[in-house]
Amino acid sequence: MVLGWFQALMPKEERFFHLFEQHAAIVAAGADALQSLLKGERIEHFCKVIFDRENEADEITRQILTAVRRTFITPFDRSDIQDLTSSMDDAIDQMNKTAKIITLYEVKHFEPPMQQMGDIVPQVAKLMQEAMPLLSNIGKNSGRLHEITGKMIALEEVSDQLHDEGRKQLFLKHRGGNAIDFIVGGEIYDHLEKVVDRFEDVANEVSALVTDHL
Repeated sequence: MVLGWFQALMPKEERFFHLFEQHAAIVAAGADALQSLLKGERIEHFCKVIFDRENEADEITRQILTAVRRTFITPFDRSDIQDLTSSMDDAIDQMNKTAKIITLYEVKHFEPPMQQMGDIVPQVAKLMQEAMPLLSNIGKNSGRLHEITGKMIALEEVSDQLHDEGRKQLFLKHRGGNAIDFIVGGEIYDHLEKVVDRFEDVANEVSALVTDHL
């Protein structure tokens, strides 16, 4: 009787999986907005969408970290929950920084490799979003989780190649010309690379969870 009463009062660990899914959905929405932004249309609108999603992600992060402190039994080690949450939040934070740079310098045109990098962002975000509900049963879903993280890492490698090719094209285009456009363009490339890098961090955190729980 006492034990049952005690268990009823304990916070339910299922909340973490729900929060992970919410967090991933918000980050994925930010990724879609970044892709649209890099098409060069409705730039101010999509920047605002990213800013709004980043604020929402911060709130989910706060809820998860609060739940970690207050929950007696967590589904994973507390440090693993914090690291996974931080890696997802870092991804939307980096999108936010990219949008801020674009707003600050009033960029209206984006080079094709930038747009291609922007196309990769929703792909890795959707893979991350698929992975989150699978974490509730790692043993059963380990195979699919390995596939997902492998695809995310492969896409990050493609992004790296686009980053290097894009920066080279930018240099050749502005060699002996507009140094400011070269500097600003290079900064955008670097931010976009970091966006995808942060998704690779998410993939690594998920891979570590799978390894630890098999």
